[in-house]
Amino acid sequence: MARVTVEDCIDKVENRFELVLIASHRARIIAAGAPIMVDRDNDKNPVVALREIAESSLAPDDLKEDFIQSLQKHVEVDEPEAEAVPALSAAEGVLQTDAMGDMQFDRMTEEDLLRGLEGLVPPADTEDDGD
Repeated sequence: MARVTVEDCIDKVENRFELVLIASHRARIIAAGAPIMVDRDNDKNPVVALREIAESSLAPDDLKEDFIQSLQKHVEVDEPEAEAVPALSAAEGVLQTDAMGDMQFDRMTEEDLLRGLEGLVPPADTEDDGD
């Protein structure tokens, strides 16, 4: 039996750190009971995983994707939301409720806002000198 080294696998996975990550992940999968793709030859799981990578029994990209999925806690699903909830902010309007208890918003147009701003009078400049 020839010994498997990192040099045997480096042409399949160029990054040594990535090779260690996916080989250790595959070794854990083998320890969990997954079938192996090469003869065991009385080797331990990490060596079997490296031999599988070296002999191209498993695609390194598939192992990498499987490793990434095993680390994910939450997988986002691209589904549209059923109903959009309006934002509650002072800029969008004043919150009111009608007789039925439903929320209603008073919306102000840009023209109404400009008319309201024009009606504001700046504070008078008064200086109290104390005389």
